[in-house]
Amino acid sequence: MESHTEIDSENVSDELTPTGELTLKLPASHAATNMFGDVYGGWVTSQAVLAAEMRAAVESEGRVATVSVGSLDFFSPVLVGTILCFYTDIVEMGRSSVRLRVEVWGRCPDGRALRKVTETECVIVAIDEDGHIRRAQYVTP
Repeated sequence: MESHTEIDSENVSDELTPTGELTLKLPASHAATNMFGDVYGGWVTSQAVLAAEMRAAVESEGRVATVSVGSLDFFSPVLVGTILCFYTDIVEMGRSSVRLRVEVWGRCPDGRALRKVTETECVIVAIDEDGHIRRAQYVTP
């Protein structure tokens, strides 16, 4: 995973840009739509949690489990074909857990507009092979 360092300044205002590390990037597909043809918010939420778990697993060097997911407010609908980018940022690290902020950004199917879709915070705990909480071996100090 690479840290996000550059953004297309023509398509994003200087006031609102992604923060954190680009952890997951994928297109929204027809399989994730609700009855109106928009991408289902629950699917976006599950991908945000997946991004948080991916980052936490790297940071804690092993298996992890989600303890909590904060609320999400969606700022705009997600259309099929939107490329979703999930940025994670470590807010706090404990002995066995990590709290991460996840920002979800989408680039419209036509490739022009990058916009913030939603954000949340997740608490992820390091677990051992038996599913018990373990001390995390953090990569990042």
